[in-house]
Amino acid sequence: MGLFDDLSRFLENRLEEFLRNNPHLELEALLEQLREQEADTLKLIADLQVQEKRSQDDILSTAQEIQRWHIRVQKAQSANRQDLAAAAQEREAALLREGNQRWGQMQGLKERITQSKELLRKIQVRRQEVQTKAAEAQDLRAKAQTQQRFETNGWSNKSSSYSNTFDDLEEKFLRWETQDELEQMKRNMKK
Repeated sequence: MGLFDDLSRFLENRLEEFLRNNPHLELEALLEQLREQEADTLKLIADLQVQEKRSQDDILSTAQEIQRWHIRVQKAQSANRQDLAAAAQEREAALLREGNQRWGQMQGLKERITQSKELLRKIQVRRQEVQTKAAEAQDLRAKAQTQQRFETNGWSNKSSSYSNTFDDLEEKFLRWETQDELEQMKRNMKK
């Protein structure tokens, strides 16, 4: 596993270095990560809400059972059947404990839903911030590319103007040097 861990660490370091050198890609990666977190949080909220609904149904069912056993307790007491009344009271008490447990679980689910919604809100705010930064980075990159093209074109234009000037100068020198050689030849012939 040591080789795999080393390779994994090496690749992670290379990726981090690459992203540092390309901040716009780092923002895109962060944006994608936030989108995934947002989707995961939405799924979690939906799952918790399903669990909450199931919990509410269980509580309602337990409440109906408690009510049924409470009526049985009263019937047994009215009929002077203390043995049945005591057993029914025990069943009613057990159902009350179960109902309280389920109520506590439902309250826990509601708290988790509230926390998840708050987390979702924070993720959405953060995603919006990153989207804004990514748009700003994109604008800066576009401006920098435009500026670079302008400077490159400007340099090309300057160099072509320089080349034209150089060609003119070259031509003048060639004429002068030719003229000078002709003069030299004339002088040599006169001798």
